[in-house]
Amino acid sequence: MTCQTYSLFILSVIMIYFGRFGNSLNLTQLQNDIDQLKAEFKANHSDVADGGSIFTGKLINWTERNEKRIILSQIVSKYLEMFKNTDVSKAYIRHISEELHTLNESLHDGSKKMEDLMDLTKLQMSDLKIQRKAANELFSVLQKLRETSSSLKRKRSQSQRRCKC
Repeated sequence: MTCQTYSLFILSVIMIYFGRFGNSLNLTQLQNDIDQLKAEFKANHSDVADGGSIFTGKLINWTERNEKRIILSQIVSKYLEMFKNTDVSKAYIRHISEELHTLNESLHDGSKKMEDLMDLTKLQMSDLKIQRKAANELFSVLQKLRETSSSLKRKRSQSQRRCKC
């Protein structure tokens, strides 16, 4: 229960983040709903702070917009999991849950990217067949890596030329 109560703060952060980029969210109403949810879960108990944050600490390392979509898709999924076990007969819980479902649909590509990362972690690199496939794809992977790094260099040099400091 402590995890659930502290995670309500992160729910606020997610809703605010998407409120800036997705104009469909009514942040005033959501804030009221989240305040009611916090009261129900007694989120102001001192044990909520024990062990630090469960989501905000992870958000710090994800800086680019596309990166944030990946981590936020996973965080929203965790909230949806939490709401499966709550009483949706209350209007404020139902409203938050509906908004999370809407956000989750807009983050679908982030979920797919996370699945790809999880699939990579599951690869058994000691398997000979996997090693053969990896060796076969190595040159293509290195080409993609080179393309990515050269486009970053190009962007940096263009911005340096524009700046007449």
